[in-house]
Amino acid sequence: MSDIFKITLPFQTSIQLYIKREDLLHPIISGNKFRKLKYNIVEAKKQNKASLLTFGGAYSNHIVAVAGAGKEYGFQTVGVIRGEELKDKIDANPTLKMAQALGMTFKFIDRTTYRTKTASHFIELLNNEFNDFYLIPEGGTNELAIKGCEEILSDETSDFNYICTSVGTGGTISGLINSSNEIQKIIGFSSLKGDFLKNDISKFVNKSNWNIICEYHFGGYGNVTDELIQFINDFYLKTGIPLDPIYTGKMMYGIFDLIKKKYFPEESKILAIHTGGLQGIVGMNEKLKIKNKAQIIV
Repeated sequence: MSDIFKITLPFQTSIQLYIKREDLLHPIISGNKFRKLKYNIVEAKKQNKASLLTFGGAYSNHIVAVAGAGKEYGFQTVGVIRGEELKDKIDANPTLKMAQALGMTFKFIDRTTYRTKTASHFIELLNNEFNDFYLIPEGGTNELAIKGCEEILSDETSDFNYICTSVGTGGTISGLINSSNEIQKIIGFSSLKGDFLKNDISKFVNKSNWNIICEYHFGGYGNVTDELIQFINDFYLKTGIPLDPIYTGKMMYGIFDLIKKKYFPEESKILAIHTGGLQGIVGMNEKLKIKNKAQIIV
């Protein structure tokens, strides 16, 4: 059964839009996280590691995915979490609560220390505390993760002119670029402020058929607006497809807006990649409820 679905656009155009439901790959290790972890899990087993250690924030999709992978494939898991104040708030945080239920052990560190998380002296301290672990970077992006993301595209997607994806650390779009064909352009929609990701992505790719669009971050990572929430809810009511507010919701809003603005040529065939991350909706709705704002329909 195909995981590619056509989206009916609410305006007149000859452009065709489809969505690839990577969020359906696994109920916990969802979307691009499944792809990123696939070969890292293989490598961890090859190295006979007993545990996986990684980094993330309070509502990180990656933290939940690593915890889920550990439970499924027989690894202990450690999450180094940004923010010491979260230590006593695990039960109030749906992401951390889920990761803990999946067996993850946490180490909470202050934000200043967190910025040194890739430094050799800090990794050595973690080794002393948690013994010999397999290290997965924040967000999961490394060469093995990109290898996994290269498998998102296949013969079934070969006739699409444009492949669109949300962008966080750059691993997913790098894999898409590497496996794209000569007729395809890869468009990334950044959830972060700034244009710094291009340099990171360029380290992993050797093609020029891609671009990062930075106009649809809605205030930056983790931020949303009433307009974005309304769009996500309307999209769900019309298609039955949920979008997360951090990544796929912003991407899909951007695609719709760019189609209306004639960014894509007529007759284009666009494929949007649903990268998952739906676990984050619960946490976002809690924030919206506190602000007395409309919540995301689930």
